[in-house]
Amino acid sequence: MVNILVMNGPNLNLTGTREPEIYGKETFEQILDEMHKRYYPFAFEYYQSNYEGALIDKLQYSCVYNAVLYHAIIINPGALAHYSYALYDALRTIHMPKVEVHLSNIYKREEFRQKSVVASACDGSICGFGKESYFLAVEWLKMHFEKPRS
Repeated sequence: MVNILVMNGPNLNLTGTREPEIYGKETFEQILDEMHKRYYPFAFEYYQSNYEGALIDKLQYSCVYNAVLYHAIIINPGALAHYSYALYDALRTIHMPKVEVHLSNIYKREEFRQKSVVASACDGSICGFGKESYFLAVEWLKMHFEKPRS
């Protein structure tokens, strides 16, 4: 079984109610429930925090210290994507597949949202497809884990 940590940053706890024309009308719990149904036997653990340090602590505890609890990470850092060098550094210390996702297309948003400083610490970035951004990340992870190892 492949264990995937799905992390969301600030304000994503309001998905479904905060600016639904940008972020969609479904709550993240509904999106996660759909992920569980679509992608069994992949296992997903969800973690959301409005605090940068809490996200970093979760990454370090789960993926660096002690035993590694996950095989991959899907992260929507929210606004932290645009300025958190600390989150970038934390992601760089983790040696497993990592995909950055965003519900909205950051390149069609305000200028300050059009650059992600954490993107280069991940294997790839997916944005602009609403909840499907998360599903596309899982599709890539499926291909990654199904690829024959040499």
